[in-house]
Amino acid sequence: MAKNVAEQLVDMLIAAGIKRIYAVTGDSLNEVNDAVRRSEGKIHWIHVRHEEAGAYAAAAEAELNGLACCAGSSGPGHVHLINGLYDAHRSGAPVIAIASTCATIEFGTEYFQETNTIKLFDDCSHYNQIATTPAQLPRMLQAGIQNALSKKGVSVIGLPGDLTKMDSEEITTSTINYAPTPVIRPTDSDLHQLAALLNAHEKITIFCGIGAKKAHDEVVELSKRLQATVGYSFRGKMSIQHDNPNEVGMTGLLGLPSAYHSMHESDLILLLGTDFPYTQFVPTDCKIVQIDTKPERIGRRAKVDMGLCGTVEDTLQALLPLITQKTDDSFLQGQLELYKNVKDSLQTYVDDRGEMNAIHPEFVAATIDALANQDAIFTVDTGMCCVWGARYIRSTGKREMLGSFNHGSMANAMPQAIGAALSSPGRQVIALAGDGGISMLLGDLATIVQYKLPVKIVVFNNRSLGMVKLEMEVAGLPDWQTEMQNPDFALVAQAMGMKGITIADPDQVEQGLREALAFNGPVLINVMTDPNALAMPPKIEFEQVKGMTVAMSKLILNGRMGDVWDTIKANYKHIKDVI
Repeated sequence: MAKNVAEQLVDMLIAAGIKRIYAVTGDSLNEVNDAVRRSEGKIHWIHVRHEEAGAYAAAAEAELNGLACCAGSSGPGHVHLINGLYDAHRSGAPVIAIASTCATIEFGTEYFQETNTIKLFDDCSHYNQIATTPAQLPRMLQAGIQNALSKKGVSVIGLPGDLTKMDSEEITTSTINYAPTPVIRPTDSDLHQLAALLNAHEKITIFCGIGAKKAHDEVVELSKRLQATVGYSFRGKMSIQHDNPNEVGMTGLLGLPSAYHSMHESDLILLLGTDFPYTQFVPTDCKIVQIDTKPERIGRRAKVDMGLCGTVEDTLQALLPLITQKTDDSFLQGQLELYKNVKDSLQTYVDDRGEMNAIHPEFVAATIDALANQDAIFTVDTGMCCVWGARYIRSTGKREMLGSFNHGSMANAMPQAIGAALSSPGRQVIALAGDGGISMLLGDLATIVQYKLPVKIVVFNNRSLGMVKLEMEVAGLPDWQTEMQNPDFALVAQAMGMKGITIADPDQVEQGLREALAFNGPVLINVMTDPNALAMPPKIEFEQVKGMTVAMSKLILNGRMGDVWDTIKANYKHIKDVI
């Protein structure tokens, strides 16, 4: 009996190394679902409760393991995929999205649940086509896989429901997946020019992004030869921070004064594998060199004096023999001393711990860092959880941290933890979730229970949209409609079938987290954190101070003096130290 198109699709996914499809089944996807059922366990259907969660989970798996797949059925299923696919695409995660549609005979008739997949997914994919004949499907799927792997992002395959039932057709073109890894580095003349520039400057900061992930040792060696400091983006943190004697932390909105100061005191900045998004944190009065595999990105965030194309590891391996060992380390030592002072300041929030129902989130994050495994996978929600993860979860060289770092979406941490747990069995997976984020996709706690995933979800329950609250206040606006009346998340978790713990007392934090991490199964830890904890940026502008003052004045005039006092009391040390 001939294979149908759905069976052919599933066979090709298996051959490409896909282990699971994250999806909600339904009408136009049912033939694919059945083909998965009959695959004898070679591929699994993961029944998420929301397609957005499935796309996030697939993105996490792709970041960790290289390629993953999700699916959504006609109309609403497509739309639900969009946000997670945007996140995957902007993160460079190779994801295949199967977008099943209504029958081909109904195209263009405004049929029930009809959507135009080409228009819908155009802005969040490298490859986006719809097959309408059996001969097209395998070639399109092959092309989609190749685009996802080589360009690092999303490929969408539109799949009409009636097509899945038809007999498949063999093709003469290749169905093998190719993922060659070329050596990419600048020309010898460019490398000599770069070496001359580096050798001629004394105050150098190396700033690394995710593109430097495979170049930890080369970055450390270069920094030692140049007596340079090393900063990093959030995505670069886990691969660059550990075993790095010259690191000075992050800069940017989530960063620290030390990295900001180092960059602004430098006479040359070397940007490695980073497309740093915030121009206001990049100095304008020094030389800047940028190295990236995508030349079109060079110079779009800063006035770059020299732009080179190459992978960081290949480029630095060729560059290092050309670098002269510097002996003057006065700039480096000065910046490291400042970094030590910044870390001491951050530690005060850990040591103070907070009060009943107002636990310092810094203390919670630092405790998680101390108790977590050396190879743990962390996922962090956008907003304040990113801040606590960036500042208190340390790199070991084996840990991973996933988040919606480029797309900046809420609710990513919990579904990304699903993908991480399924793709990395045996590794500890810890989600740092905000109360706003966990509320948005709460239903997929049931997915965690259904597949018996030992995920630990720490909810930083500050009863507000914390980052939005801060944004409003620095803009001179009193926070409005940012507060949240939450359910008891621990009881919700228990109702879903997982262990739930609520921690309201700072004295219970360590024991509660130990209990949760030791439990053999999924746990949600509902931590009642301080709603007035602020994440101060590495440099406070006058307009931000002015805005905060205006906001506090408006709160007083509206009878909210208590809120003003709570904010000052919770953050006076940090405000003083940063200013």
